[in-house]
Amino acid sequence: MTRDVILVASGDLRETANRLGWPAQAELERNVEAAFGRHGARIRRGHPIDATAGHGFISSQRMGMAVFGEIDRDAPVVVAEAVWQYSHHVLPGLRRHRGPILTVANWSGEWPGLVGMLNINASLTKMNRAYSSIWGADLTDSFADDAIARWLDTGSVVHDTSHVHDLDPWRLPPPAAETGRRLAGELADRMAILGVFDEGCMGMYNAILDDEYLNPMGIFKERLSQSALVHEMHQVDASEAREAYRWLLDRGMTFRFGADGSVELTEDQVLDQLRLYVAAMRIADRFGCDAIGIQYQQGLKDVAPASDLAEGLLNDPDRPPVRHAETGRELYPGRALPHFNEVDEGSAVDGLVTNRVWTALGLNPATTLHDVRWGDPYGDDYVWVFEISGAVPPAHLAGGYGGAVSERQPPVYFGQGGGTIKGVSRPGEIVWSRVFIMDGALHADLGRGTVVELPAAETERRWQSTTPQWPIMHAVLHGITRDQMMARHRANHIQVAYGDDAASADLALQTKAAMFDAMGVRVHLCGVGLA
Repeated sequence: MTRDVILVASGDLRETANRLGWPAQAELERNVEAAFGRHGARIRRGHPIDATAGHGFISSQRMGMAVFGEIDRDAPVVVAEAVWQYSHHVLPGLRRHRGPILTVANWSGEWPGLVGMLNINASLTKMNRAYSSIWGADLTDSFADDAIARWLDTGSVVHDTSHVHDLDPWRLPPPAAETGRRLAGELADRMAILGVFDEGCMGMYNAILDDEYLNPMGIFKERLSQSALVHEMHQVDASEAREAYRWLLDRGMTFRFGADGSVELTEDQVLDQLRLYVAAMRIADRFGCDAIGIQYQQGLKDVAPASDLAEGLLNDPDRPPVRHAETGRELYPGRALPHFNEVDEGSAVDGLVTNRVWTALGLNPATTLHDVRWGDPYGDDYVWVFEISGAVPPAHLAGGYGGAVSERQPPVYFGQGGGTIKGVSRPGEIVWSRVFIMDGALHADLGRGTVVELPAAETERRWQSTTPQWPIMHAVLHGITRDQMMARHRANHIQVAYGDDAASADLALQTKAAMFDAMGVRVHLCGVGLA
């Protein structure tokens, strides 16, 4: 392969984020240039650094098309990511590119480059476009160095994924198999509706599951508009929002308020967030939705505080009651209304299935998605940082509502403010999973993990190394190394739910695998087997 390699960098659609993230990206690119230089290869940027904009990112889909229009389609291309990015900026060019593609991320939690790279990888997987990937703190370790050498020599890097095993449904324990098949049959017969508030968030092409994949399983979409959500918010009486706020205070939740709403959380922002919570439930009830997803990051972010407080409450069966505006009937009483953050429809299917399996097994069905943000060893374990912008149910936190703190979302992303549901995930046994498209079919990876308790100082170090306003989970994944996880995972998100103990978590995983299999999803067990 030629020793001239073209580098491109996909960025955010929000220019403030691009400017803030540029120093981290510039450092990654220097490391990429040095790493390739050690193998006699020259890195050339496929697009210039824009001194006026203050960064060198591709910042729109149209710009990405123009950039790739000037790149030799047979040239080797490196997509380097140190920040979150909008994958659709580069996907049109990558889709038609003929040369080898390598995605690269630094190993850092400060800016979510790993999250951004995983999203590009999942999107390339969905479009059936071949690519390779590497990651590393500064790309000087033997893992990254050897991978670069292989890619330069062959145009491909194959990582170890021996932890992945296709499900053999005949080896499932009979109770799990029978319950899973029954639940899949009920879904097919009675059908379910996903309420989608504006499809396609932040360029996440991988997070859009076409109807043709969903409908045969009994899952359909109600395509809703976020403008309708804003209108419904305005119909919520102030007393209803304040009643929900008092409910949270009575449960022990803490809100860290300040006086300057441009950079601090205010009570008015929280009350608006609770109006959004009530409005979302009322619209979901109106359309008979079994789960909903709010996009938020484009459009809604300009007119309403963050949706994260509402999202976390929706995912918890124990939450402030919401009543029908005319009849006073309580909506979804005693039940979670699964919310798929950022309208990630892979998480929608996963959350819906999790809700039904956990409910059937008598387990708490509170579920959420996290970003696969970063990880670092601690003691003898490799402990992942799973983190999301606030959509975590209090049932997942140590202390429940009493352990939940709401802090203002970072102004760079959340101009209208609004608080999170921040806390540390409680120790316990979890099932993790991901639904994704590969080879033109729907797949599901399932595995087991343990949420561990770390010392307060280590938790704080990890928070300060990532986003300290967001809830955090310290997760140890069973039977999977760091690099196996990165090589296989086909999403920026990961779904998690707790068992009561190891035995109930194992049963939940087996039942969920059985339900997915009966729905026609291709199931893979990661790091775990069936006795």
